[in-house]
Amino acid sequence: MIYDNSIPMKILVTGSEGFIGSHLTEELVKLGYDVRAFIMYNSFNSNGWLNTIPFEIKKKIDFFYGDIRDSELVKNATRNCNVIFHLAALIGIPYSYIASRSYIETNVIGTLNLLNAIKDTNIHKFIHTSTSEVYGTAQYIPIDEKHPLNAQSPYAASKTAADQLVLSYTKSFKIPSIIIRPFNTFGPRQSLRAIIPTIITQLIQNSDQIKLGSLTPTRDFTYIEDTVDALILSLKSQFQYSEIFNLGTGYEISIKSLAELISKKMGKDTCVFDDDIRKRPINSEVERLISNNEKAINELSWNPKYVNENGFNLALDKTIKWFKDNKNLINYSSNYIR
Repeated sequence: MIYDNSIPMKILVTGSEGFIGSHLTEELVKLGYDVRAFIMYNSFNSNGWLNTIPFEIKKKIDFFYGDIRDSELVKNATRNCNVIFHLAALIGIPYSYIASRSYIETNVIGTLNLLNAIKDTNIHKFIHTSTSEVYGTAQYIPIDEKHPLNAQSPYAASKTAADQLVLSYTKSFKIPSIIIRPFNTFGPRQSLRAIIPTIITQLIQNSDQIKLGSLTPTRDFTYIEDTVDALILSLKSQFQYSEIFNLGTGYEISIKSLAELISKKMGKDTCVFDDDIRKRPINSEVERLISNNEKAINELSWNPKYVNENGFNLALDKTIKWFKDNKNLINYSSNYIR
């Protein structure tokens, strides 16, 4: 399918009110794109993190409220859109153990609704956001796009299923698709349930202890600016059918070392504990995730800025500063867990 460049580009971003989605939506508008932001309907009339962006940007966004699980509503959301960034998903791994059906309905059925809505349209590109969790513990390192899939949590299983739906619809209905698999994106606006905000916010509350889950797993962290850059490059790329790209830096750090590093940066003398209630079931813990990003670099011309130890430290400093400067936007009342 060849996209007709004479047709004005209208972009739908699902999950636009969330962490990655809000950064992506904001950047797309800055670049001059016409953006429709699909936002989960809520009784608070909240646009999530999009409420915090500058008014001059916010007023240019076409807001659409609904639920990704509602097939008719999703069809309406996609009307007149020729590019879709699909980021809407339930993401908290711990909650997936007790609410697995919700993850299937949102992450799998929600993706199915979008694919069915666009399969008979002149869609230019469907860009689906996956996760490195679909790989499970690394069977070899660094993990490339050919690494076997091994879901070790209900969350990972739901994202694996969604990925396979996208690939199957591309083969069956020639939907032009790209799957992006970020490795632990972090930065401003991230949920307190994620590991880096969990550590930072516990320290902001002057805790002399940091309580986490397992301390031995290692992760490959990617700063939000680099993730958004790759997503926009995927929009501009000529790739259309069943392409998958890992987004990571190849820099590995353990959860314990990460907590100690953040404590040092924040000037805290803190003890780090593994709390049994925060741990994943033993066979569900992903012990090691390290990305091979060569495909994204070579084929998307992705040039991540925050790479290796120095880049990670710089991005971590920016993240810590944001959480300190925006304490008024963060709700610390709940016992957030990784």
